[in-house]
Amino acid sequence: MVKTNRMAILINLLLRRNGVSRAKYLKEKHVFYEMGDHCYWHPNTIPNETYLLRIGNNVCVAARVNFVTHDIMEYMLNYRDKTLNLPQYIGPIDIKDNVFIGADSTILYNVTIGENSIIAAGSVVTKDVPPNSIVGGVPAKVIGSFDEFVEKRKKQKRPNKADGLEAIINYYWKGKL
Repeated sequence: MVKTNRMAILINLLLRRNGVSRAKYLKEKHVFYEMGDHCYWHPNTIPNETYLLRIGNNVCVAARVNFVTHDIMEYMLNYRDKTLNLPQYIGPIDIKDNVFIGADSTILYNVTIGENSIIAAGSVVTKDVPPNSIVGGVPAKVIGSFDEFVEKRKKQKRPNKADGLEAIINYYWKGKL
């Protein structure tokens, strides 16, 4: 991991148009302890202790996801009792391969997210996520199976950008206006 100016990193993230280019930049600059291939990083922020975040291959991180690698309780505790002198409490976040983290989620320290997992939008992950699972909620709990989700998506026949704007508009808005 290369020590890079935090402000320079944040400015570079803001200047990049999409999550693919942001992820490539973060990987190229060795911002995290480790970052795999084919990642997507939508946030315009990075955790304070970037060296405590390991990201596997094919990981997609949606908008406004927070990675909390520390707490600041020692600040309050040490002020309350000047004899304590407690150190800052920090911990790693380990994200395995093939993981999607939905928008507005928070991942706390000392958590491993198992391979082939989905974190639902708005979740707060406070403990390890088992491989091949979908978790959601506050705190996040297992709510489904990764494999079942993939099978369900295979059966859906929704248009996408490759089908053209007219196909998308007709699918979602036809008869609703």
